[in-house]
Amino acid sequence: MLEPIVKRIEVPCSQKKAFTVFLDEMDTWWPLDRFTTSKMAGSSVKEIRVDAKAGGEIIEVSVEGTEYPWGKINTYDPFGFFSMDFHITHPDHETGPMSLVEVSFTAVDSQRTLVELKQSNWEVFGDMAKDIYGGYNFGWGLIFEQNFKDACSK
Repeated sequence: MLEPIVKRIEVPCSQKKAFTVFLDEMDTWWPLDRFTTSKMAGSSVKEIRVDAKAGGEIIEVSVEGTEYPWGKINTYDPFGFFSMDFHITHPDHETGPMSLVEVSFTAVDSQRTLVELKQSNWEVFGDMAKDIYGGYNFGWGLIFEQNFKDACSK
């Protein structure tokens, strides 16, 4: 059994802004030229569409209009917490198993927020779990700890 990936960062913005940037402005900090299904398919991303509510979907849309599901929001509690089923699927595969991503936002003060991202449920990936785990562990270092943090400072 693989332990959850846990990343904690302090971002230079309010709790509300951190939550909003994470969900409503995902395509401003997600590396669209690197970690997307469109890129794997030899295309580019037009947008990441997030329906920010419980039951809402996260969809990547290519410049050609092809939609790739990334996941579904399970829990939506603005501006403190949300959880989602999540996995960027390879373009040659149907949407498959999903990991669980939980993100909490805790105000340190009016202009600083502690954000914790936890990704678990690796068992659903079977024999591929260790490889997928390693990819996400590396990816969150760049995507969350650097890009998201930078987006919160703007």
